[in-house]
Amino acid sequence: MAPTPNHNCVRSLNNNLTLNHTGGGQPVLPSPPFIDAPGLANLRDVGGYEIAGPSHRPPHQMVRRGRLYRSADPSGLTAEGVTVLSDQLGIKTVFDLRSVVELSRDGTPPTPSWDGSTRVSVPIFLDKDYSPEALAVRFNNYSDGLEGFVRAYSSILAAAADPGHPHAPFRTIFESLASTPPSPLLVHCTAGKDRTGIFCALVLALCGVDDEAIAHDYSLTDLGLAQLKEATVQKLINGDALRGDRARAERMVSSRKENMLATLATLRATYGSVETYVTAHCGVPAAAVEQVRRNLIVDIDTNHHQQQQQQQPTDWRAQALALERAGTATGATTSPSPSSPGIFAARQVQAAVQAHVVATAV
Repeated sequence: MAPTPNHNCVRSLNNNLTLNHTGGGQPVLPSPPFIDAPGLANLRDVGGYEIAGPSHRPPHQMVRRGRLYRSADPSGLTAEGVTVLSDQLGIKTVFDLRSVVELSRDGTPPTPSWDGSTRVSVPIFLDKDYSPEALAVRFNNYSDGLEGFVRAYSSILAAAADPGHPHAPFRTIFESLASTPPSPLLVHCTAGKDRTGIFCALVLALCGVDDEAIAHDYSLTDLGLAQLKEATVQKLINGDALRGDRARAERMVSSRKENMLATLATLRATYGSVETYVTAHCGVPAAAVEQVRRNLIVDIDTNHHQQQQQQQPTDWRAQALALERAGTATGATTSPSPSSPGIFAARQVQAAVQAHVVATAV
């Protein structure tokens, strides 16, 4: 459950970014994008990121807030949490990316509903368990670092684009995002990390958000799932695949930025571009992609009008730096800043992938 912010311990970074220090060993949750809904972990708004523009001009557009939300499994929502989703956020449609195997697992409670809400099952993997424990078995090197993550995430992309997929999961959600008038929706899987992270990365990339910002958004799952991390690690080190290997288990449940940067590079090397993957392989009509952009891209309010304060971009670079400093001060593990060695290594991977594509094309 996401902790309730202690507003006596809030440090403001700029007009629209605070770090909520909850104390008592609780994680530091930046708001935006995190939203407190009791019983639901890792809930956050996917909007707020600037649209990349020419290097000599400041950005003048951003991804609209209040349209697309992401989270972990919402089955633990309390009545108060349901009220946040229904009344505060206005969410009417919930897209569930989990497989039938995950839903039928013993002890899995039903997902709460509310008046006017619709749950849409769009499993990426029809009959495969994609929980961390199952992934440890299926992708033995998933826990070993960057290459394992790229392999696992490439399997997500391939499965979602399977022309014979009966649910066409990514196409179905994109078509909902393209509806007019647009309505707020929630996308989730089990942890809200891998399958959900890949889909949200596609949305942000199509809107023109740069890769480093997308990787930052992905990395925030480390904070969103911090309270659940130890329980997940214990499951992994007590299982056959990673028995007793805590270091590999912790790598596996992490959301390091370089994982997403390398995945985006591999996607482009494999499919040509994010847009080509979405249109030619997932089957989303080009007109729907353009409508998604119209629904999600908004001008930044340069006059800072009070009524449009919501449409001010999040300073994600300052956010990443603050989180890194907070992690250093508390001894917690945070994802590296854009200038850290891990990000540099991922950029090397991107460059190597692109160089390979050029070399094989000539």
